[in-house]
Amino acid sequence: MAGNLGAADAVRDPRGFALKFYTEEGNYDLVGNNTPVFFIKDAIKFPDFIHTQKRDPYTGSTEADNVWDFWSLSPESTHQVTWLFGDRGIPASYRHMDGFGSHTFQWQNEAGEVFWVKYHFKTDQGIRNLTQAEADRLAGEDPDSHQRDLREAIERGEFPSWTVQVQIMPEADAATYRFNPFDLTKVWPHADYPPVEIGKLELNRNPENIFAEVEQSIFSPAHFVPGIGPSPDKMLQGRLFAYGDAHRYRVGINADHLPVNRPHATVARTNSRDGHLYDGRHKGAKNYEPNSFGGPFQTDRPLWSATAVSGVTGNHPAPVHAEDDDFVQAGNLYRLMDEDGKERLIANLAGFIAKVSRDDIVERAIDNFRRADGDYGKRLEAAVQALRG
Repeated sequence: MAGNLGAADAVRDPRGFALKFYTEEGNYDLVGNNTPVFFIKDAIKFPDFIHTQKRDPYTGSTEADNVWDFWSLSPESTHQVTWLFGDRGIPASYRHMDGFGSHTFQWQNEAGEVFWVKYHFKTDQGIRNLTQAEADRLAGEDPDSHQRDLREAIERGEFPSWTVQVQIMPEADAATYRFNPFDLTKVWPHADYPPVEIGKLELNRNPENIFAEVEQSIFSPAHFVPGIGPSPDKMLQGRLFAYGDAHRYRVGINADHLPVNRPHATVARTNSRDGHLYDGRHKGAKNYEPNSFGGPFQTDRPLWSATAVSGVTGNHPAPVHAEDDDFVQAGNLYRLMDEDGKERLIANLAGFIAKVSRDDIVERAIDNFRRADGDYGKRLEAAVQALRG
């Protein structure tokens, strides 16, 4: 198994993770975040969302106006933003945060029955977080603190572990469930689909060479093995294509030939053999399919079950259930917090919103939180006004 984690910083951003499972039937990649939801539900918005988080083309700096303009015009982001600016928005270390596959995936058993699943990785070290002030200080003094903490813990033999759980939904439930089960901005409440423990994830070895084993590693949600596949989740559908494009651009067309990316128990079946990184292993074998020279051949064995979807199962139309809107789960999350947690959330949000230059963006942003919970919006409005004067 290989893993890839980003560097720690004081910017509130979901901590991403990626896992590569070297199975007997090929490589299976699972990518996710330390939050169970995301800002948007449709991949068509993803490039624009990323633009708001990066440097403005005119100022060359990240701009609060851009961030809050996009979020306020994308009310589905309210749930994730509440997660992000709450206590769990800045983990104290990689060892002390949970992980989530976030997307909905398909599992199919030997009997041909189809289920929808969500992955959860619950830290066995306990949850620990940083305040914004602590993170600001640490980012300036020791921006590599998270990477160092993880490496040194493994060197000491204190191998961090996570309990792996899945939520399992029968295929037929999707069409009538009270929330769209393929909406990345929503969770499945545990009371509806209780998590089932299936194993442990343990990190017990550090990379011998960061460049070879981490920087050159590639992960794609399109790398499945038989019995596991995608769902109608629109963000996942977009990532099936986007991640492959990204690693071919970043590492090269033959990235799958590198040791960290090659299957361990099977032969890599790929027709990409020209240019950068190719190792020559296929010699003069044909590099197209179909062919009459003995392979390679496209297998007719499906990896997962094709599923017909329509209506709310296959789209994001007007909700068919009163709870399936952009604000219900954000409000539920706010109401789960204790009073101190609410105060920190309000202070974190207000400090960022107060940097916005336009009143209409400020009001639109606050209104989304007001629609999630009246107290949430009222307190946030007062905190922003106090900062803006």
